[in-house]
Amino acid sequence: MLNFLKLLLIALHVEIVSFFALISLLIDRSFNLYYLCNLPFSRGILAIAGIKVKTSGLENIEKGKAYIYVSNHSSQFDIAVLQSVIPGKISMFFKKELAKIPLFGWQLWAGPYIIIDRKNPDSARKSLDKAKWLLSEKKISVLLFAEGTRSVSGEVQQFKRGAFNLAGKVAFPIIPVTISGSQKIMPKGKLKINPGVISVHFDKPVNTENINSRQDEINLMNKVRDIIIKNHSMEAV
Repeated sequence: MLNFLKLLLIALHVEIVSFFALISLLIDRSFNLYYLCNLPFSRGILAIAGIKVKTSGLENIEKGKAYIYVSNHSSQFDIAVLQSVIPGKISMFFKKELAKIPLFGWQLWAGPYIIIDRKNPDSARKSLDKAKWLLSEKKISVLLFAEGTRSVSGEVQQFKRGAFNLAGKVAFPIIPVTISGSQKIMPKGKLKINPGVISVHFDKPVNTENINSRQDEINLMNKVRDIIIKNHSMEAV
């Protein structure tokens, strides 16, 4: 019963904050008001779920600078966790199906987020173009979950090249982000919320200049993945 109540309260919270986010987009297309909704949105979800967040490595992030954040992914709560601790404005990719959800999906579609249709190559190219525009013109960082889907076990899965293809095109540094413990909070395929602590570590920026070939992208991908795996293993000890 308590778990159901938590899920219901989170759903209501998401819709209420999404409503105000939509209103902010009608008033201010600079997204400044929109981003004021981020912290109440994410921290409200975490508070209802009983999740505490422990961070390290924030000193590796330069204030006012845009980055490509590349993270592992194990739980539905990972997005709220990262929204609550990443400094500055961030954008994310989201599946086109989410845009159909009243209020929540509508504000994603209208806001500074990047819709993606994996079945449509032309749509994927447009998504990358928008990510480049957000980074270069708006100085908004972009967050990507390089595994492409949530890990069931919590172990870091194989990465996909999308984040590193983007990095090669824009030459913005990558911040490797390691999330630990989130699979215990709400494992993939489960609706039960287990209160607990999620750890987030931000590693030093990885240079993405001179990425000129597919092999360069693969080498960059493996480098970032190795960093995340190393930090994930250290947190597990």
